Parts: sequence; C-alpha cells; structure tokens
Amino acid sequence: MNYEAVFWDIGGVILDLGSVRAGHRAFVGALADEHDLDREEALATWRDELGSHFSTREGTEFRSARVGYGRAVAAMVGHELPEEEWLPTFERATRENLEPIAETVTAIRRLESHVHQGVVSDIDTWEGEALLSQFGVADRLDAVTTSEEVGRTKPDPAMFETALAKAGVEPAAALMVGDRYENDMQGAARAGIDTVAFGGSASEAAPDDPAVTYRVDDPLDIVDLVGIDDG
Repeated sequence: MNYEAVFWDIGGVILDLGSVRAGHRAFVGALADEHDLDREEALATWRDELGSHFSTREGTEFRSARVGYGRAVAAMVGHELPEEEWLPTFERATRENLEPIAETVTAIRRLESHVHQGVVSDIDTWEGEALLSQFGVADRLDAVTTSEEVGRTKPDPAMFETALAKAGVEPAAALMVGDRYENDMQGAARAGIDTVAFGGSASEAAPDDPAVTYRVDDPLDIVDLVGIDDG
C-alpha cells in the first residue's frame, strides 16, 4: 500500500548505538584525565549513575539525559560541576564519535518530498537536533517528536498521537521504523500504525507477532514498502 508518513526512531535506526558508547567512553576518558581519575572506574561510575537515573523513573515519564549526564559527572568527580565545565567536552567527544546508519540516511534522502518524514524518539530535544544536523538529515525531515517535548516516553500513546498530529495523517497511513519491541513495535501498533522492525529486540519478535508488520535488514527496503517510485 502507499503510505503517507514514515516515523523514524533515532537510536539503533538513524544512529549507530556502538558509536554512542564510543562517544561516552571518549568523554569519560577526557574528564577522568582532567580530574586524575582511573578511566575504567570512572566509566563504571558513569554507566551505573546513568542506569539508575533512567531505571527509577515512574512509568513513561520523561527523564532528561542531560540531567543524568550532570549527575553522572558529579558521581565521577565527587562533587557537582557546572555545565560549562563538562558539557563542551561531552559535545566534542560525541560529535567526533557519533556515526549514522548510512543506509537509513540514504533512505531518508530518497523519501524526501514523497512522504511526510518524522522522528519519534525518547531523546532529549537538544541532543536529537544536534545529531540529526550532524548527519545531514535535519532539513530532510518534516517534524521531530521527542520525549522531552511530549513529557512521556514510548510506548506512551501521547508520543505517537503527537507525531500523527504533526503529520496530519490517519494512523493506517503511517509506518513506524524502530529497533525496540515494546517501545516502537507495540507502542505504534496500539496506536494503529504499521511497524517496521529493524534490528534489536524488534527483530526478535515471533514471526506471527501482530505488532510487527514488516521486518527489514536494510533500511533502504523501506523505500519500496512506502510504495513510491523515486526513479
């Protein structure tokens, strides 16, 4: 069928998750050197603090990654640091290490002007905007819906309802591309949106799972699923 909108998750779909880990490791290493800390111990503290920050939230409430980063920095160095003392280093480390999934970037470019393209992601708005701009797709997307904006995280229906309202389409005319089964597949399916599983827990769903409409190994296959002829 012909779809009128495609919604993309960021982490694991547009953004290579391995590069996120590399960026965080580079940041923690730089900060550890600056404060004379053991790099591996600092990295363990960073991961533990961030994990606690997100795991203790209530249901689908939004928790800012930026706040979590600040808490993790404080735990690493033993006291709070003003953002101006760590955020530039964080932004530089992530900018130098973050990598896109190239096939997704190509698919977004090929779908431009054919369908509404939006992002539906649990990322902080500032961080999402920065990496989408870095990857050269910000201007090719029609809308970005983040958990910071909505105040909830996927699979909360508010995330998908907001994205649909921006697109101005009915749920049956939209596709959600994601890598997380509960957040992306089940969340979108409950909103009446067809889903595309690309990697992660989404691709591990049973073959007959009704929450997964399509499965792809290459995001470029989504161009065909949308039903356009881009020449």
